[in-house]
Amino acid sequence: MNTKEIRIALAGNPNCGKTTLFNALTGSNQFVGNWPGVTVEKKEGKLKKHEGVIITDLPGIYSLSPYTLEEVVARNYLLNDQVDVILNIVDGTNLERNLYLTTQLCELGIPVVMAINMMDIVKKNGDRIDVLELSNKLGIPIIEISALKGTGIQNVSDAVIKAAAYGKTASHHTFSDVVEHALAQIKEVALYDMPEEKQRWYALKLFERDEKILSLLKLNASIKAHIEKDIQNAEKELDDDAESIITNERYLYISSIIQNCYKKKTRGKLTTSDKIDKIVTNRFLALPIFVIVMFCVYYLSVSTIGTWATDWANDGLFGDGWHLLSIGSHDYDEAITNYAEEHVWTPPLITIIDQAVSADVTGAKEMKNAIIQQDYSAFDEAYHTYTDAFTKAGYDLSQMYNAVLGDDVNGVPEPSAYGIWIPGIPVMMNQILESIHTASWLQSLIVDGIIGGVGAVLGFVPQMIVLFLLLAFLEACGYMSRIAFVLDRIFRKFNLSGKSFIPMLIGTGCGVPGIMASRTIENESDRRMTIMTTTFIPCGAKLPIIAMIASALFHGAWWVAPSAYFIGIAAIVISGIMLKKTRMFAGDPAPFVMELPSYHMPTLTHLLRSMWERASSFIKKAGTIILLSSIVIWAGSVFGMVNGSFGFDLDMELENSMLGMLGNVVSWIFIPLGFGNIKATIATIMGLVAKEEVVGVFGVLDFEGMSQLAAYSFLCFNLLCAPCFAAIGAIRREMNSAKWTLFAIGYQCSFAYAVSLMIYQFGSLFTGEGHMSGLIFATLIFCFMIYMLFKPYKEFIKPRKTIRV
Repeated sequence: MNTKEIRIALAGNPNCGKTTLFNALTGSNQFVGNWPGVTVEKKEGKLKKHEGVIITDLPGIYSLSPYTLEEVVARNYLLNDQVDVILNIVDGTNLERNLYLTTQLCELGIPVVMAINMMDIVKKNGDRIDVLELSNKLGIPIIEISALKGTGIQNVSDAVIKAAAYGKTASHHTFSDVVEHALAQIKEVALYDMPEEKQRWYALKLFERDEKILSLLKLNASIKAHIEKDIQNAEKELDDDAESIITNERYLYISSIIQNCYKKKTRGKLTTSDKIDKIVTNRFLALPIFVIVMFCVYYLSVSTIGTWATDWANDGLFGDGWHLLSIGSHDYDEAITNYAEEHVWTPPLITIIDQAVSADVTGAKEMKNAIIQQDYSAFDEAYHTYTDAFTKAGYDLSQMYNAVLGDDVNGVPEPSAYGIWIPGIPVMMNQILESIHTASWLQSLIVDGIIGGVGAVLGFVPQMIVLFLLLAFLEACGYMSRIAFVLDRIFRKFNLSGKSFIPMLIGTGCGVPGIMASRTIENESDRRMTIMTTTFIPCGAKLPIIAMIASALFHGAWWVAPSAYFIGIAAIVISGIMLKKTRMFAGDPAPFVMELPSYHMPTLTHLLRSMWERASSFIKKAGTIILLSSIVIWAGSVFGMVNGSFGFDLDMELENSMLGMLGNVVSWIFIPLGFGNIKATIATIMGLVAKEEVVGVFGVLDFEGMSQLAAYSFLCFNLLCAPCFAAIGAIRREMNSAKWTLFAIGYQCSFAYAVSLMIYQFGSLFTGEGHMSGLIFATLIFCFMIYMLFKPYKEFIKPRKTIRV
């Protein structure tokens, strides 16, 4: 093979399996960056077994028209870079729609190889594609593949290598005589000095009045006038505008060639996908089904499967330890329960708890219920959660607790005496550091700061893996495309764009690519509004916060995690309605075209790859940003005022530390929200660096007692307020304006504050925790939101239709 580097461009429609094919062709030989001058992700990789062959995965596009940034990026690469072969992947179940892009690629003067994907589904449906006949009609080699199942991949590799060596450019079809005459005139007048294989594509773009091509070619006024006259003559004769003429003739050509190449068994009948869609996209059933599906996703991730693994990670791997294969754990539970019945439930302790319940001390009811039910683990958890609340109320449980349950008390069952006990990482590290006589400050830094902070975050990785795996399945099987279609039908009732759902969907993994995905929205006001609201949806980094609150303060209640997801969606819809009624965001929403791929069962390899791509970025962040943040938090908690001067003390009271002083300065802001204490304030501030650090703070500083109402208010504020620094940077790049970025951050924080205030103050009507001034302020905000929601639009906007293809 020639030693010259061969460059392959992989092009296709969104949802055609392009990324799956790219992964199959390149394997692990991939590198990711950005396209020059823009933030669109650029993925390249080396073809397996061919070091000199580079494949570039172009953004998913429907055409080479310059309407979206993705289309501009893709066609600039094809026009300006030395591409040897275009590998065009098409969805065999949507052949006619996909061939529109193919006809444009064939006009670029570059060799084209087509890979028809999902052929397994085509055959399963009883449909037939005559690949040989189609290849003859289009004049390009065509390979049948199933990217998900990995069939035909080697044939694709061989075909692109052969096409690169042969160098034959693709054939192009012929338009009507009127159009061909106009194209010939344009080539003769303006493109005669251009390479012949490039002339036709540029002539077509000039005929379509493509502003970017006109600007690129720098034609003089007389040539432009000549071209315009040729275009007008064609438009007059064909009674249509130039762009529509080309579009219509392309589809006529496509229809003519597939007439004998593509036979659908179910022509005129409903396919399996259509039958499923009659239910999942039904006007009345679609939304309840979506709610049930997402409830199940978050229930499995946070309350069941994910929680079992996370409990092991938090309590075992990053905690005291665990029994290998659970051998001996049942015997230990029985022993600890028997000990608790004999020692913990003493009359003096019950008397204190009863007094605290009467005084309405936060957490007293939970502790009393644990005593009544003789549930040692619940009592132990409640004790550690609400100790500060009892101390502030004048009750000291620590002395009595230590007397009956402390580690130094003789007779307390040790887990290591039962089965095979494996100590957790903090315990093992403590033992190692003590054995080598490590300085106390370094031991504290490593165990309390680094392991405590990073471990608290990594402990929630199992839940994230379950969530990402389930979301990957919903995306790969085709369900999420239906939800975008369904939500657009709902969004458009409020003059919002259904295109906003795509960034939301991507944002469930990470807010940064979610924000970047907003560039597909052509309408500038809709795009800005989407950038501002996309991060309301819980991303992977916010899942640990949800899990921490759900487990620590709601005892794993099933409803906490799903409610957080739907609060994010509600925040997006409510914000969209209100912002659309302001001068800055008024106007027609962007039209929405969504391709609905056929349902199919994704492969395990594809799901695992998708899950790992999302989870690995989170783990990498834990090894960099979160590690550094944990060290900063630890240092801030041990440096401060010692005996009237600045100094270092491992046992320093939080109020005297640097973190405590910072928290004291700002904590008053959050008092109306129910969590105006130092630790919660510090956690919220650190959440701006990385949302995972909200959990990391409590991993280093221990959890401070909050009522369930205050905890839910804290959760909602941290879900809705300004995102992490990385996402703020993405907002700045996409907005391309410091002023708009500041406005976005200000709106996010203000909206989060308003929602949390209403939750806490209205909830306090039932718990008695709030204050009258806060309740009045929350009522005023609520009335303002209701007014904005039902306020009529200043201008009448013509309703639009959702286009389903």
